[in-house]
Amino acid sequence: MHTARRTHGFTESVIRGMTRLANEHGAINLAQGFPNFPAPDLLKEAAVAAIRADVNQYAITWGAKRLREALSRKMQAFYGLAVDPDTEITVTCGATEAMASVLLALVDPGEEVIVFEPWYENYGPDAVLCGATPVHVPLPVGEPLDLDRLAHAFGPRTRAIILNTPNNPTGKVFTAAELAGIAALCQRHGAYAITDEIYEHIIYEGRHIPIATLPGMAERTITISGASKTFAVTGWRIGTIIAPRTLTAAIRKVHDFLTVGAPAPLQEAVATAMETLPTDYYTGMAEAYRQRRDLLCGALRQAGFKLTPPQGAYYVLADYSALADEDDVTFATRLVQEAGVATVPLSSFLSDPTASRRVRFAFCKTDDLLVEAGRRLRFFAGSS
Repeated sequence: MHTARRTHGFTESVIRGMTRLANEHGAINLAQGFPNFPAPDLLKEAAVAAIRADVNQYAITWGAKRLREALSRKMQAFYGLAVDPDTEITVTCGATEAMASVLLALVDPGEEVIVFEPWYENYGPDAVLCGATPVHVPLPVGEPLDLDRLAHAFGPRTRAIILNTPNNPTGKVFTAAELAGIAALCQRHGAYAITDEIYEHIIYEGRHIPIATLPGMAERTITISGASKTFAVTGWRIGTIIAPRTLTAAIRKVHDFLTVGAPAPLQEAVATAMETLPTDYYTGMAEAYRQRRDLLCGALRQAGFKLTPPQGAYYVLADYSALADEDDVTFATRLVQEAGVATVPLSSFLSDPTASRRVRFAFCKTDDLLVEAGRRLRFFAGSS
């Protein structure tokens, strides 16, 4: 049977595949990044109230006015960034749809999109789906960004660079100097910075700096974020795009034909959270994740893994070379079957899948689950 050539170069999500494998074996799922603890009561009650108030029909295609205004106020309060809620914000069905809408709206076939690797698995396929060529630049774990190497990746066909900070899967938080270097390259080459900032409030070292706040970057930055990670509602699929007015017009057209709009009552609930939750909600959430990070990283070290603790987000890359001499897909599969713990092989985030001896663990789980995962991993290491 004929299928479109654009789909031949990538597979289905390895992350979701590992979740299915975990379910088959009754394993602890540290593969997919969804919390196993409840969202804030305020958020859930606001969603129920919206449904009972019959907010159950289409919202405005590009997002409920209340949510766009709440996000505008939040960006001003947290980052000093002035955003027009009427012309510069689009609400999407999650950050995943946001990235696809942005690339389809701004990148033409034959152009290039710079993607740091290891990357979140959607970025490369999104570029391919709009007919562009991904250009990969290594992002070493625990080391500064090589701006000279990045500069060589830019060229006459470069349309955009995708920047994810805090980064999944490396946990890197880009520094002010690194962001300034990226900004200079974007301006020199007339390229867009497309930033995925879904983990913006989950930081342990450094601070989150939206590249849109740097001089000369507001007019060429598209900022993607959403409610999934901040409010522990990954299933709600409420994403956001902030972009200059002229770019927003194009992005909204693509978004409209892709999904029409995000769930109306859930948009109202997220607006309530943005309007109501105090600043210490965000700092408390980050501190709780720091404790989970330290718990899992300690357990992994005890089991014989090598790692660098992440600076942000809620994943850690762990080197298993002291435990096994096999490719990461084989190791990750065996870990599910023999240890009862699911991870993601790093090769699914790399252009050269043979280069990896690491797996990614997600620690957005309750302490008891992380303790049990650590116990299973130590037992596995002792018997392997």
